[in-house]
Amino acid sequence: MRRYVALALLALAPACSNTEEKTPLPPPEDGQLEPLPPGHGEGGGGGDGGGGVMPLPDPEAQEGSVGRAPRRLTVAQLKTSIQTAVGRSWDELESLAPSLGRADYANIVTENIEPNLVFAKFMEDGARKVCLDQASAELAQPDPSARVLSRTVPGAMKDMKALNDAQVEQLLGYLSTRFWGAPLSGEELPKWKRLFTQASARALTLKKPDQAFAVVCIAMMTDSRFITY
Repeated sequence: MRRYVALALLALAPACSNTEEKTPLPPPEDGQLEPLPPGHGEGGGGGDGGGGVMPLPDPEAQEGSVGRAPRRLTVAQLKTSIQTAVGRSWDELESLAPSLGRADYANIVTENIEPNLVFAKFMEDGARKVCLDQASAELAQPDPSARVLSRTVPGAMKDMKALNDAQVEQLLGYLSTRFWGAPLSGEELPKWKRLFTQASARALTLKKPDQAFAVVCIAMMTDSRFITY
């Protein structure tokens, strides 16, 4: 009989221990962070098992970029970006859309957004067409506020010789912000100033001052910062 009683007590012991209340944590003192319960931060679905914190990707594997790799614009995004940045649409874009990667949903159901050579070639052709047309149209527009590529240039576009360094920097900062969302700075700014100065001298020799603005427009529109995000 005593043996049966002892076995019954042993069987009830784990059940009793499971129903015991856990010892509460002491309240935090003034200026002290609230203590975490035991086991907090262990596992938790993280990539390294250390509290759920995912490790950052290796920048060297992504050309110095931390985060996801840059993506090329889709045809629809490119159409909107050109209209917004340059002030006019690329008329041939729709006819070239299949070559630029747009899906037809008959044979191809996923849009190709690889920055391949075909895209680069058509993009350069489109930039030349759009930028030259826009710059030429602005040549006859005396009101700077009605212009896009030369909005910061006071007076007529023909007076490029009167632009000083500060005005050239203002122009390039305005255009880079318009095309890329950020102004030129650092070592890049002098390089773009030389480009505009050389293009201006050449354009004045040809008596086509609008081409100086078209050159900068083409260069910024074909830059990777315009066609990727």
